[in-house]
Amino acid sequence: MKKTIIICLLAGLAFTQAFGKAKVLVFSKTAGFHHNSIAVAVPAIIKLGQENNFDVDTTTDATKFTKANLKQYAAVIFLSTTGDVLNDTEQGAFEQYIKAGGGFVGVHAATDTEYDWPWYGKLVGAYFKSHPAQQEAVLNVVDKDFIATKHLPTDWKRFDEWYNYKWIADDLHVLIKIDEKSYKGGENGDNHPMSWYHDFDGGRAFYTELGHTDESYADPLYLKHLLGGIQYAIGKKH
Repeated sequence: MKKTIIICLLAGLAFTQAFGKAKVLVFSKTAGFHHNSIAVAVPAIIKLGQENNFDVDTTTDATKFTKANLKQYAAVIFLSTTGDVLNDTEQGAFEQYIKAGGGFVGVHAATDTEYDWPWYGKLVGAYFKSHPAQQEAVLNVVDKDFIATKHLPTDWKRFDEWYNYKWIADDLHVLIKIDEKSYKGGENGDNHPMSWYHDFDGGRAFYTELGHTDESYADPLYLKHLLGGIQYAIGKKH
């Protein structure tokens, strides 16, 4: 009888883990440039959660990065963070979180963050160098089998702020590249990624460079792209 009860409890726990409501943390602390679009991005992500069965907590408080607090989240979203946003203790807690299987989503200026923390650079996948004036460009969707890109046109024309990178990791699964011939100011050549994902150090990481403009967070194509990245980081594959 006891054995049956234990089996039932374990089965119930497995069911909860598999089908329970995931929770994500949106972190938008800025120690450098502050993107005004954060103000519209946060409620947009909350709405995505309400519509797609995941809860959303939001903070600019780095002290939330403790082992005990982070373990409640399926993914952590660095929403246009800039500069040095975590101290050594908070960095250690976040590394433990990822190594334990946590998910990461980097949005836009997440690559303009923590230049002196090499582990973070490898997690997010690149470091920002510069950008030209905001303008329209053509994005080439090179993988349409992924949850964040399967709905996108192969050639996606949109207006945003386009980053050049001073360093790009070599283990990335690139989803979207930008066509440097379609705009002025690109500096990464034919291999100029704009969105990617990869398994990293026990966890999952997704990044999209898109999302500088306020208008991005009312664009259904972009929002579904961002949603797919969040779902991947949570652990959904398709």
